[in-house]
Amino acid sequence: MRVVISQPMYFPWVGFLEQLRLADVLVVYDDVQFSKGSFANRVQAKTGNGSRWLTVPLRELRLGQRIVDVQIDEQKDWRTSHRGTLHQAYSKAPFFQEMMKLFDDVVQAPVTSVGELSFRTTRALMCHFALNPSLRILHSADMKITGGGSQRVLDIVREVEGTEYITGHGARGYLDHAAFEKAGVMVSYMHYRCLPYPQLHGPFTPYVSSLDLIANCGAAGSQYIQPRTVPWRDFTNESQ
Repeated sequence: MRVVISQPMYFPWVGFLEQLRLADVLVVYDDVQFSKGSFANRVQAKTGNGSRWLTVPLRELRLGQRIVDVQIDEQKDWRTSHRGTLHQAYSKAPFFQEMMKLFDDVVQAPVTSVGELSFRTTRALMCHFALNPSLRILHSADMKITGGGSQRVLDIVREVEGTEYITGHGARGYLDHAAFEKAGVMVSYMHYRCLPYPQLHGPFTPYVSSLDLIANCGAAGSQYIQPRTVPWRDFTNESQ
């Protein structure tokens, strides 16, 4: 039972889709503090003038506010701004209309928070690429598991009866690998493959929204989402 725990991301990059392709359970980590500069409300698009941020504006953000409670500033016409950037970036891409339809379908639907919006963008990408239709999705805000840091992550994995926790690279600095092993949970780190695909505007970069993959490859872009992991000991040794 492979578990991924992640904060919601706004139209995330292909590396995150690689991670989700491996998961049996996704826990959307949406009851933690929103941090400025996170990807919960922003992502990059590759344009002819370099990468540009698509940022969802926030309303009355307060220190310590949970992601699930952060509201979108609807006084700003961010949808039109994002559409303009995407049009500039991808109007000549072969699957531009397909990408824009997905974008419009997601962002035009009413939402209550930026966390809900970002989760919907991820789910739309997964559906478009037919990734893990049987994936079980939970929200940490509904799980009533207290605490923080490595111990809370382990408690969540155990709650869903996970046997393997698949994580991104940021966990290296705080995860108690020995505690996971003691609990019988394997820890694996992503070895992002980021396979190059046909892309506009110069040399290939994977560090942009997966909307880029749709615009350039359509649903067939699924073939470029090929995940791989490494055991935590190998990852930490390589990182030293």
